Amino acid sequence: MIRIKAGVPRRARPRTRFGRPLRRALALGLPTVWGAIAITYKLTCPLAQQNGLGARIVTSAVFFAVGTGLVVQVRRSLLRELRQIRQIAGAAQSALLRPLPPRLDGLSIAAAQLSAERGAVVGGDLYEVIATEHGVRVVMGDVRGHGIAAIGTVAAVLGSFREAAHDEPELPGVLRRLDRALARHLRERARAEHPASGALDPESPVAEEFVTVLLLEIGRDGEVRGLNCGHPWPYLLSGERVEPLARAEPLPPLGPFPLPTELPLVRCGQLLPGEALFLYTDGAEDARDARGRFFPLRDALTAAVAQHPLPVPRSVLGSVFTALLRHAGGTPSDDVAILVLSNDRKRALPHPGARGCDISGSAAGARPAATHPHSTNYPQHNGV
Repeated sequence: MIRIKAGVPRRARPRTRFGRPLRRALALGLPTVWGAIAITYKLTCPLAQQNGLGARIVTSAVFFAVGTGLVVQVRRSLLRELRQIRQIAGAAQSALLRPLPPRLDGLSIAAAQLSAERGAVVGGDLYEVIATEHGVRVVMGDVRGHGIAAIGTVAAVLGSFREAAHDEPELPGVLRRLDRALARHLRERARAEHPASGALDPESPVAEEFVTVLLLEIGRDGEVRGLNCGHPWPYLLSGERVEPLARAEPLPPLGPFPLPTELPLVRCGQLLPGEALFLYTDGAEDARDARGRFFPLRDALTAAVAQHPLPVPRSVLGSVFTALLRHAGGTPSDDVAILVLSNDRKRALPHPGARGCDISGSAAGARPAATHPHSTNYPQHNGV
């Protein structure tokens, strides 16, 4: 059923309803006319019945012109259809992994994603930044596999995060919502691929799907809290220093195993004004050059912040992506997503525990002040 928007004149409706079939009829009609002209010439034209050299040259020229016209017309039609398909696919993929604003609640943001599958804008990596009443919440994830095949899982996780980020007062609640959304998506996929099973078969390939997820929450005072399910911890960029935001052991990825009853929320201190977080998927570290060497991500970051001591997200993102593509010789073999967030808020008084990272509710992973390179007197992102 075709829905007509309110306010569109009634006279415009036939154009909407019959415009596309008419264009298709013209696209098919012109080659038919070309073919009919060639056959008519061969059957009825006296010159075409002669066997002389001149007659053969003329007949060959006519058929060559007809063939050329057919090829040109078919090529134009295919290119027009391909252009329309790419526009539709680009719009759909942009709606899925929508562009992030350059600034959000005092944070500057830059993000970029590169799919390993040619022609795809979105692959198996996902990210989103949302300002909520609970703080700025960030998700960065990586679906098993890459390219177009992983887009369905990306849509399920991102759709759940965009709702849960506003609804859930605590970060563990957001993670549990993502876990349930992924499980529901995998059940539906298993049912669609194997209708007779009716459930998720443990030996089904769908049962092996998983998603690494990193959740961060940045408060108004810059305090950073996180939950990590099998994802690389981001780097903290402070001045010319580059170091991991946290060293706590991550939970297993979402999918294969149920979440534990108690989720260890990692408190990572404050993101001070002038500092930045560099989030990435493992495709950035796993990119190899022609000799099989991995991309030195930390070295590339160090070189980037040396040029920009007060990290500008777009500049850092551009420098690292340029170095990555140069290292990989073009397109990497896996999807790559990078997200840079810089704190542009006014400087505030340090929060107790402004430097360091501990796990709430657990002594494991707590780090004393003296062991952290950024320790003080306190205990321990649009796109290109």
